[in-house]
Amino acid sequence: MNYNNEHRPPSFFKRVISVWYRHVRVYSSSLFSNAFPPFLEPLIFLAGLGIGVGGYIQNMGAMSYILFLASGLIVTSAMYSASFECTYGTFIRLEFDAVYDGMLGAPISPRDLIMGEILFVGTKGFIFSFAVLTVIWVFRIINYPLSVLATLVGFLTGVMFGTLSMFITSFVRNINHFNFYFTGLLTPMFFFSGVVFPLENLPKALAFIAEVIPLTHVVRLARAFCVPGGLNPYLLFDLLYCMVFVVLAGWLAERGLSKRMII
Repeated sequence: MNYNNEHRPPSFFKRVISVWYRHVRVYSSSLFSNAFPPFLEPLIFLAGLGIGVGGYIQNMGAMSYILFLASGLIVTSAMYSASFECTYGTFIRLEFDAVYDGMLGAPISPRDLIMGEILFVGTKGFIFSFAVLTVIWVFRIINYPLSVLATLVGFLTGVMFGTLSMFITSFVRNINHFNFYFTGLLTPMFFFSGVVFPLENLPKALAFIAEVIPLTHVVRLARAFCVPGGLNPYLLFDLLYCMVFVVLAGWLAERGLSKRMII
């Protein structure tokens, strides 16, 4: 009998997947309450903004306003779901429920926990984006076949905002302080990233800020898959931005949260 193989820890892939699977099991235990809102939220936005504002603005450039809005909402749902999960959810698991303390008793490192959690919020981003896209398909707002690939942008959005939110969580000591993150960063980001209106006519200072914030780039990527002729070489810059953002924010999140988990 080979005792070395018996005591060898699982591979990195298995450790990360085990964390992901744990979150999936918890999420699916309340499937109806977790799965219903992603289908309801786009209806509210499309009714409030699409029908209301759309009654005054028929076209937004070469597309209808309702199509312009709907193609942006595909990724905003992923942004909010990942942000809630990796702020309030991560903080509760870290400080109140001691979930991470129990998981670290297994052959799992803080890096494995963080990677598994980021993979999970990427999965949630995919699911939420698919839910929004399904609603949009049902109402025949978007019928372009390549639009299904926008769900992959939803996965990327979940990963991006998961890493950013975990970095924020790494130094937040009071759960109420997350209000500043949602109100002071995510809400303005929603309005100044090309979801509700195009960015071409913004003042130069605001246009520069819009290009710095992460949501702008995934909105541009998602919209490109929703309209014929939307794909162009300039989107490679948006993809590169997203990849660099994930690496940098992920590194900062791992560095900060690992210290809090070990202490």
